[in-house]
Amino acid sequence: MDNIKTYQHINASNAKLSFGISRMEAIYTQRKGKPDAPHRHNYYTALLIKQAKGKHFIDFESYPLSDLQVYFITPGQVHQLIEEQVSIGYSMVFSVEFLIQNNIPLSFIDDLNLFNNYNQNPPLDLNIQQFDKLAYYCNEMIACQDNTHKYKTAATGALLKLFLITCNQICTLPTDNPQQLEASNSILKKFKQLVESNYLTWHSTSDYARALNITPDHLNRTIKSLIGKTAKNYIQARITIAAKRLLYFSDLSSKEIAYQLGFSEPANFSAFFKKNTGLSPSQFKKS
Repeated sequence: MDNIKTYQHINASNAKLSFGISRMEAIYTQRKGKPDAPHRHNYYTALLIKQAKGKHFIDFESYPLSDLQVYFITPGQVHQLIEEQVSIGYSMVFSVEFLIQNNIPLSFIDDLNLFNNYNQNPPLDLNIQQFDKLAYYCNEMIACQDNTHKYKTAATGALLKLFLITCNQICTLPTDNPQQLEASNSILKKFKQLVESNYLTWHSTSDYARALNITPDHLNRTIKSLIGKTAKNYIQARITIAAKRLLYFSDLSSKEIAYQLGFSEPANFSAFFKKNTGLSPSQFKKS
């Protein structure tokens, strides 16, 4: 995927920066309203939108830009923002290094379950009171960036954490059994880690259930209760996204991609891809 545009640093002129926040209207003006090409970042991105119209493509899925939304984009995801008019809101970016500097463990980000991969990126919808609370944190972060006081980075880290916790509270349903929820979240976290490490060779739910010492049915029910999709759906989505990225951004043939993704025969890959996308690999590449 060498052809895809990848932003390695949060600030092109200062590679040491590990956090940035900007107003979306300023970015729109800077880009003269022109959309960027599909690209990816090596850092986390969150968009808090007050007013917008257009489309947001994340890993080839299209979401309508609308008022009062929050988007979360994980490092490595391919996305593109197409605005039909100037958007009003905030764009913040932060790296793993920023989390480390502020004693925010990666497990905290994982447990929030906001930054999801593979066809699980619909925006979080807000009411005006929720937006105003999140916008307050954003404005405080902007004020910190414009300040020179000694603890501005620590203050920004604390505000970011409050922003993310508030978003998590908005999208989390209450439960009568917190212990069961904690156990389910632990399974989800381990399952995601296993998929990321093994999707090229493990294609079935039973592979992951065996590694987790649970039954495939229990794994499917647990994952579906938390993300709305079964473990099988999640595994297939991960393989499909990898296939789409390779088809779109590389010069590899479908046969080469099939073997790279762990399919024993190119025909099996073609059948899998068409079942999950409605298109053959060659049709997707042309489109």
